[in-house]
Amino acid sequence: MQAEACFEAYLKQSINFELLAANLQIHGEKKTLGELDYIVRNLQTDEVLHVELACKFYLYDENAGEVAEQKWIGPNRKDSLYEKLEKLKHKQFPLLQTSETSKVLTSLGIPKPTSQELCLKALLFLPKELSAEVFPKHVKDCIVGHYLKQNDLVEEVDAKYAIPLKKEWLLPIDSITDWHHFSEINVLIGEQLKVKKSPLLYKKTPHNLERFFIVWW
Repeated sequence: MQAEACFEAYLKQSINFELLAANLQIHGEKKTLGELDYIVRNLQTDEVLHVELACKFYLYDENAGEVAEQKWIGPNRKDSLYEKLEKLKHKQFPLLQTSETSKVLTSLGIPKPTSQELCLKALLFLPKELSAEVFPKHVKDCIVGHYLKQNDLVEEVDAKYAIPLKKEWLLPIDSITDWHHFSEINVLIGEQLKVKKSPLLYKKTPHNLERFFIVWW
């Protein structure tokens, strides 16, 4: 919800866009068909846009698929960039063209959008041994950390570690207050790995801050 709150705050303060609707649910006769994230008006061109927002954490696994988008997977291997884009293409964007959506927009006095866009904020993590230099610039710009196995985590005497809650993943690292020594964090990591959860870790030393995942797979 943090990404949505930030995006809405940006739109409401923007001199270029007007927010017309947010999280617009579309209902069929027997079930909810889906939701349109945002309907906005470009104040420079007067064009009305449908914008879908996604903020995702993906880890690179060379063996996860044949095409590039399949190789970016969620920390617990339950989703991928490819699956997200397929859902957008075949479900979220086509929802705009349904008669049910047209009725909702008409009832609210909102013009039907003439174009659709995806705002994707991706935070990418590489295997520890892989260099970011092998990726194109638009990918490198999104790489924020790495991932490794628990056995590869090396103790540093002056380091402290934290496992943020998922709702804290977008907060600045220096806002986290619950820090642990190496032996303590290893126990907490083990507890999550046992239930097949890959925790996000922060590590701070007097001179550096890092974030990385410890994966169970």
